[in-house]
Amino acid sequence: MTEVDRQENKDPEPAAIREEVILRAEDITKVFPGTVALNHVDFNVYRGKVNVLIGENGAGKSTLMKIIAGVEAPTSGRLILDGEGITIRSPNEAAGYKIGIIYQEIDLFPNLSVTENIFMAREKTRNGVVIDRSGEESITRDLIRRLEQNIDPNTLVGNLRLGQQQIVEIARALYGEVRVLIMDEPTSALSNAEVDILFRVIKELKAQGVSIIYISHKMDELLRIGDTVTILRDGRLMAEAQVKNIDVEWIVEKMVGRNLTAAAEAHQTETQEEILRVEEMTLPKVGGGYLLSGVSLRLNRGEILGIYGLLGAGRTELLESIMGLRPASSGRVFIQGRPARGASVGDRIGQGIVLIPEDRNTEGIIPTMSVSDNMVLSSLSRYLDKIFLSKQKEKEGVSQMIRSLSLKVATPEEIVTALSGGNQQKVVVARGLMTRPKVLLMDEPTRGIDIGAKAEMFEIMSQLAGQGLGIVFVSSELDEVLAMSDHILVLSKGRITAEFNRGEATEARLVSAASGRSDTQPNNPGEPR
Repeated sequence: MTEVDRQENKDPEPAAIREEVILRAEDITKVFPGTVALNHVDFNVYRGKVNVLIGENGAGKSTLMKIIAGVEAPTSGRLILDGEGITIRSPNEAAGYKIGIIYQEIDLFPNLSVTENIFMAREKTRNGVVIDRSGEESITRDLIRRLEQNIDPNTLVGNLRLGQQQIVEIARALYGEVRVLIMDEPTSALSNAEVDILFRVIKELKAQGVSIIYISHKMDELLRIGDTVTILRDGRLMAEAQVKNIDVEWIVEKMVGRNLTAAAEAHQTETQEEILRVEEMTLPKVGGGYLLSGVSLRLNRGEILGIYGLLGAGRTELLESIMGLRPASSGRVFIQGRPARGASVGDRIGQGIVLIPEDRNTEGIIPTMSVSDNMVLSSLSRYLDKIFLSKQKEKEGVSQMIRSLSLKVATPEEIVTALSGGNQQKVVVARGLMTRPKVLLMDEPTRGIDIGAKAEMFEIMSQLAGQGLGIVFVSSELDEVLAMSDHILVLSKGRITAEFNRGEATEARLVSAASGRSDTQPNNPGEPR
């Protein structure tokens, strides 16, 4: 971007040229078959700074990071480290240059321990022969302690919750001396307390001269922790600036080139016709106590019911219990005024309830299957022609869903993992919608997708509510819950502590109720409306 371009776009001053650039991606172009992922992009990484890289899904961020990390090779352009041109042909070569990466999608071995994951392919040995297990465990304990966590190094990663697995990913990246550390959505699965810990670690790394490349879709994080920001759109460099000179509105304008405030406008489609009622849902905890205790709710046709609470409040457990995924749960579920028949997931789907899970990668998409196959997985019986699947019916159904959700895909036969995170999430939603549900349970539907994709998801939710679906919507983001919900329930330690109508809720009231205080509630919590 030239100085003339900057003046025409009225950008803030770019990061000062006197700041030392440790790594520069210069004139990078990356062409995949049919797609130009990066188009002559320049990207500066400043020494000892948090260098924020931001853009919509599909803007080229991950491709650029994979080039720096040695996973992909550029079609043209070069990398310059400490003023010298370098070629990185593999992640091992990147590690040799002391460049590390924490990937957005957790990449651990669930059947191995925390220690074994951290030292995979770089085992600590005695005399170069015998693996030093005790030494590895000691280092692992130090890394976990640095991240202020209480995780046994011998625990199998598959037994850890998602946030703890993310902590292990971070610990693995911290092992060894890195000069440049790429963090791609490192907080997507972390609690607020864990985010604060990570930010303290980042501050320590900066003080040691480590340069951080930080990718996130959470604007408050970027402005809180970033020093410089670089914005990509459609594979092109749009702007570079110092964070202290910009605000959220400037970032959004450069990222998406459009105003997104209308995406979360209130819809006026709710009726008084009950579509779902849950009474006294209770889920015992292994070892004593309860994950859910006597939770009741009511959902009307065309209503978006928001569920807010802190980590461990029971939000996911509530949706899973309604869906039939928690056999130990007890309580009564009514669909359109009638008691639900059966308690299995298949029973719930057959009666019109479908769940969009929080973790689309492990519980949503099947990564080895195509977009089309992922979509029809839960509704194959609808595409039967006598006893055989009708490819024509299936194709028509998939094509109609691609159009209605504005899914960006080259062909329905494309492998689903080739799509951006936002489009993968649309595939998960499409699979649920193809069962023709009455009730949509959505658990963190915007986790790990960019601001443009979030706006599209909100538009989809509003459209579905307008068509008469009832939506139960869980989110950790206060602004999302306040913007999208007709009514809001707040959970704390498995109980409803407050219920608000639209217009009554504020951030302060939600946070207070989520902490277990119920003195600010205007309604009687826990009773179906």
